[in-house]
Amino acid sequence: MTPDSPDNPLTEGLRLQPRPAPCAVVIFGATGDLTRRKLMPGLFNLARQGLLPQCFRVIGTSRSDLADEEFRHSMRTGLAEFASVGEAESVLLESFLEDLTYVRTDAGDAASFRQLGLHLQGLDDSSGTSGNRLFYLAVPPSGYGPITEALGVAGLSRSVGWTRLIVEKPFGRDLESMLALNRKVLEVFEEDQVYRIDHYLGKETVQNIMVLRFANGIFEPFWNQQYVDHVQITAAESIGIGSRGAYYDRSGALRDMIQNHLIQVLSLIAMEPPVSLDSNAIRDEKTKVVRSIRPIRHEEVATAALPGQYGPGAIAGEPVPGYREEGHVDPASSTPTYAALRLLVDNWRWAGVPFYLRTGKRLPRKVTEVAIQFKRAPHLLFRQDAGILTDPNVLIVRIQPDEGITMRFKAKIPGHAIRIRNVSMDFDYGSSFGRSSPPAYERLLLDALIGDATLFSRGDMVEASWRLVMPLLEEWEASTAAHFPNYEAGSWGPEEANAWIARDRHRWRRP
Repeated sequence: MTPDSPDNPLTEGLRLQPRPAPCAVVIFGATGDLTRRKLMPGLFNLARQGLLPQCFRVIGTSRSDLADEEFRHSMRTGLAEFASVGEAESVLLESFLEDLTYVRTDAGDAASFRQLGLHLQGLDDSSGTSGNRLFYLAVPPSGYGPITEALGVAGLSRSVGWTRLIVEKPFGRDLESMLALNRKVLEVFEEDQVYRIDHYLGKETVQNIMVLRFANGIFEPFWNQQYVDHVQITAAESIGIGSRGAYYDRSGALRDMIQNHLIQVLSLIAMEPPVSLDSNAIRDEKTKVVRSIRPIRHEEVATAALPGQYGPGAIAGEPVPGYREEGHVDPASSTPTYAALRLLVDNWRWAGVPFYLRTGKRLPRKVTEVAIQFKRAPHLLFRQDAGILTDPNVLIVRIQPDEGITMRFKAKIPGHAIRIRNVSMDFDYGSSFGRSSPPAYERLLLDALIGDATLFSRGDMVEASWRLVMPLLEEWEASTAAHFPNYEAGSWGPEEANAWIARDRHRWRRP
């Protein structure tokens, strides 16, 4: 069987995968870390798979003065480090780098954006990019508004082809700044041109949640309050904040993980079946879920959520400093590095089912998972194993690092006596398909080039999620958190978190 054979399963996905139209990608912040680590390796991986159009060009831009060859050299070193380019790929690498050019721009210099427009027009004429343009804002959030405005002044928000804008998170740092930024962006671009990226949604298992639910007849009938006792969504990290102290001390766990990533995951778990796979049909249902979450009033914050901050401890046997001893962190900081929330979705499907969200730095291991815990059997027939029987059946969706799905249930141990044990049925991506999942940025870049906005956040959902967390942010930031730090690095978070969830007669899973 040849690689191009129509019966070759390795090429089947390529036949089904839509191809992007000829286009140019403009990366603002092209000299930054995100471009070298994620964006260029993502685009190169798409080139490896033959998923980029023949007429495709990348324009790097920033305030630095660089010649085309200097930019290409920088990207060559980045690809060598982050894309594992082998000698056999030298021809492909040179072809890819040849399609990279550089134009200096400054949001305060209108002439530089006019020059960018002329450069894009020249590529349309010489390289056949057909007026299709994807602008990627790989810059700090303070640059989103000025760059967007400069694109509008230069007339670059429209062209003879399509024009799209990718905006990195965070999209605002609170509700007020999010609304202001959204107004500024939408003064220049239409909503359907704006792609707000959340790399969590590009993870294979997150995408598989919809397939698990809506392509299998066995799950959906019991995906509701009649059978589900509660849901736990955990995003644990063993690392600290590294060199991000200045950013993280102004952000914290709520902004960094919950307002975007974990609420997005919750919406996929709880959404109603969409009427189609159209991106807006799916995002309509996700937004309905977030709007259905019962608002947390200021006076309820103390019982609805729990903050934490790590102190000194040990990870994998190695001592690590506490958060307040990290670089660029206020020694009296009240920024939470841990957060746990109890959310209720007030709709017909989920009435009364608590959704527990938790995230934390310096926990024992890196793991992200969703655990759907079902109600126990209504009658404990096998009473001699009551301890085992009180453990619930659980469906676990593992998002990282070991992507897969596990169903835990009870079975009889072989032998004459009736003895019961919890067992698992496991689905593992790597062993089942024989290949690893593509990196999130690679998938999201391809979707943006195709024009599929399904995995990107729409403005109304971003607004709804900010409205949800604002009372928590306001209450926690108004408090001095004299009890911080309240958990040791290497533990599973504050001891209070166990008592907090135990009030509902639940306990945290240990992933």
